Amino acid sequence: MGRLPRHATRPMPRRRARLRAGTALALVLAATGAMPVAAAPQYKDIPATAFTSIIDDALGSAPRPLAAYAMRSEPVTNAEFLAFVRANPQWQRGQAPSVFADQGYLGHWATPSALGASALPDQPVTRVSWFAAAAYCESEHARLPTWLEWERAAAASTSVADARNDPAWRQQMLDWYAKPSNGALAKVGGSPNLYGVRDLHGLVWEWVDDYAALMVTSDSRNQNDPDRLKFCGSAALSLRDRDNYALLMRVAMLSSLQAVNTTTSLGFRCVRDSTATVTP
Repeated sequence: MGRLPRHATRPMPRRRARLRAGTALALVLAATGAMPVAAAPQYKDIPATAFTSIIDDALGSAPRPLAAYAMRSEPVTNAEFLAFVRANPQWQRGQAPSVFADQGYLGHWATPSALGASALPDQPVTRVSWFAAAAYCESEHARLPTWLEWERAAAASTSVADARNDPAWRQQMLDWYAKPSNGALAKVGGSPNLYGVRDLHGLVWEWVDDYAALMVTSDSRNQNDPDRLKFCGSAALSLRDRDNYALLMRVAMLSSLQAVNTTTSLGFRCVRDSTATVTP
């Protein structure tokens, strides 16, 4: 599915939307008593570099230049997304058209405008479509990250810019996938990586802007159920780093989706362009 025209994801002037979203978030947090009024979301600078992605061909592509950008330090939370849909009721459950979100959209919330016990304010928001995530990011003067931007930030450990070849780092990723899930998400706020970005691993999957362009063959794309993953096909053979199972699973999961899909483990965060030019 193609990208929406900009006016489709910006249903009201940006300044008005930001003011209403900020007011709504303050009311939500005050009503729940869960935390003080939230500060503006933090964006952390990711320096420019040359980066080789897992989706580059296995024969060996040269590293691709990647401009500096700034990434949200944490995924968007339920409280933040609730403020957004209260300020923009056309994105509430039951109001968002079916061409923008499937029937599972925000289905774990108590009502279209209240969280309830199954969606705590500081848990990452899930069951959001690509369209809804893109609209939210635009309300923050931001956008969804590209896969290359997400992968570059997620490759960092606490001390190294690219830890993908570190066996200990890889094992941490595999331990997460091996851990049984009881269905309850943890709160945002895990340990920061080298850039101060948190929860890129071990919490939720995350939408990227170019999710539909990740696989190079068609066998992984003909899927109607976003929770039925088919990532062990011939498309995997074209990936550069076939031993990096954790990243391979993310690529396969994202490439199986359509823009309207929502799942219980899929959230998002936003990025902005940055003026940082320092290369690590």
